[in-house]
Amino acid sequence: MKDLEQFIARTDMPVLTQAAIAHAQFETIHPFPDGNGRTGRALVQAMLRRGGLTTHVTVPVSAGLLANIDLYFDALGAYRRGVIDDIVQTFSDATLLATENGRRLASEVENVQSEWMGRLEGLRRDSSAWRLSRIALEQPVLNAEVAQARLKVSKPVTYQALATLTERGILHTTNSNKRNRIWIADDLIAVLDGFAARVARR
Repeated sequence: MKDLEQFIARTDMPVLTQAAIAHAQFETIHPFPDGNGRTGRALVQAMLRRGGLTTHVTVPVSAGLLANIDLYFDALGAYRRGVIDDIVQTFSDATLLATENGRRLASEVENVQSEWMGRLEGLRRDSSAWRLSRIALEQPVLNAEVAQARLKVSKPVTYQALATLTERGILHTTNSNKRNRIWIADDLIAVLDGFAARVARR
């Protein structure tokens, strides 16, 4: 691990290549009984950020790697036999795939937001319903308690905002019971499902 720390601290090589090798070495060492995957993903993101390849976003590299799990494991196996090129190529391809998929997701979310804005025509931009639509973009499954806490308004105003978004086809309720009612933004869930399907393991 000390050797890996020293390697990660280097600044004399391409960042993506360095991150790929560091990732493979960390996975090879597998230093913890649990949490190696999460720690490894965080390590990659920290290296990309420190190296200036990312600034405000997280590139879901792991999703790109897992898109073809056999290729990824073959590249790790080759790395452990001393062949570095395969993991660097696989990692680079995964990064490009993840970036492309992330851009497509962002574009689809923007399209949903634009569609919702059309459905909210006539409402003030500072209305609770309008504000709740922006919250639903971040959290597409809501209950009244969460909505009220995020909006910081009274319970009746919260329910009115939820009703408005339901009437305008932005949210739908999962049941008709007043207790434990959940509201779902189907348009956004469909976009997220599409993203998940594109990164499904092959």
